[in-house]
Amino acid sequence: MSNQSHPVSLFPRLRKLWKPAVATGAGSTTFVIWFEEIITFAADFIGVILLAILGGLICLFDNLTFKSRIPRQEDLQEKPIKE
Repeated sequence: MSNQSHPVSLFPRLRKLWKPAVATGAGSTTFVIWFEEIITFAADFIGVILLAILGGLICLFDNLTFKSRIPRQEDLQEKPIKE
């Protein structure tokens, strides 16, 4: 029976990433490139979300602005012409 304790890693997710890092060059440049790709993807994703939000705001503004041009019920009824 072995009484040796295994070292506990503080970052279990980094333990999964060391093999791909070694395979692609084992340098810190690899992590910088991965981080840059993640940031680029996040920026594109945020841009798409903001585009949808701004489109909704423009439609809401258009609806509120031009709603005053819709004729009211009183305007549609025939009024007697004053002579």
